[in-house]
Amino acid sequence: MICIVDYHLGNFKSVLKAFEKINQEVIVSSKKEDIKRASKLVLPGVGSFRQGMENLKKLSLDELLKECVLKDKKPILGICLGMQLFASKGYEGGECEGLDFVRAKVLKFNLSKEKVLHSGWDNLQFSNKKSKLYNGILEKSDFYFVHSYYVECLESVETSFCEYEKPFCASFEKDNIFAVQFHPEKSQNVGLRLLENFANLKA
Repeated sequence: MICIVDYHLGNFKSVLKAFEKINQEVIVSSKKEDIKRASKLVLPGVGSFRQGMENLKKLSLDELLKECVLKDKKPILGICLGMQLFASKGYEGGECEGLDFVRAKVLKFNLSKEKVLHSGWDNLQFSNKKSKLYNGILEKSDFYFVHSYYVECLESVETSFCEYEKPFCASFEKDNIFAVQFHPEKSQNVGLRLLENFANLKA
C-alpha cells in the first residue's frame, strides 16, 4: 500500500487519482499508523517551504518521516514542494530548516529574461546517474512544472535537469529517496509511467 502523506498543504486528489488510474492501492492520511504500515510514501504539496515544514511539525510528521525514511529505509517520492522539503534548508517565507534527507538548499529563481514562475510543459535532460523512475521514459520527455523556487543540490544526487534560462535540478535520487520538481500526476501518460515505476520499486 502507498500512503500519500497529508500535511494539509496542496491538492492531493490529483495524485491519488493518478495512482488509482494505474491500479495501485493508495490512501491519503496523516495518521502515524497508516504511514508506518505503508510500503511506500509520497509527499506532494503546493505552497511555501516554511508553511510546509510548519505543518509537518504541527502534525508531528517531520520526525516520523525521518524515522521511516532514514532509519527504516522506506521508499518515498517527493513531488514539487515535497521534493523541496527533502532539502536541508529553504528560504521561501524566510530561512527555514528542511527534512535534510539530502544536502541541498531551496532558492528562488534569479533570472534576467524569464518570469520567476516556471509554469507549463518543459523537457528533461537526464544526468549521468540513471534513475529507476525513468525506466521506459525517453530523454527530452515533457513534464508539467509550476514553481518559483528550485533545489540546488550540494551532493551529486541529481537524475535530471531542466533548462529555464539556466539548468536547474528537475529530479534527484538517493538510496530510497526519490524526488521530482514537476507534477507527474499532471503530466499525462509519461507522468503515469513515472508513478508506475515508483510503485513497482522493490520496497
